[in-house]
Amino acid sequence: MVTDWNELYELAKSKRGSRALSKHSEAGSVAAAILSEQGHVYCGVCIDTPCSMGFCAEHAAIAAMVTAGENRILRMVAVGANDRVIPPCGRCREFICQVHDDNYRCEVLLDGGRVSTIGDLLPERW
Repeated sequence: MVTDWNELYELAKSKRGSRALSKHSEAGSVAAAILSEQGHVYCGVCIDTPCSMGFCAEHAAIAAMVTAGENRILRMVAVGANDRVIPPCGRCREFICQVHDDNYRCEVLLDGGRVSTIGDLLPERW
């Protein structure tokens, strides 16, 4: 079981790495790892397509989690270029909140080792 932020970061980092899918699409420039309420870790990578039909690494990790029958996220980290920790985009923040009513409490690792909650990153939700 993942016990600290460094382990979650290292898992996400191990999945990152851009790779071509086709002559127009690529995957893996961003990777995410999420820790579920049951203590499982789910990872995902982004898929970038030229017509904006791709999706973020957080979406991929959440899809894996939901496929496994879970939807409550305790912690998450996303890793981008140069293995830098990056925050989830606005679309991902909202998506995280919508897959479980308590996911606004999900802790997110930010650059520099800071930690925030999705609720703090997404104020004044509808």
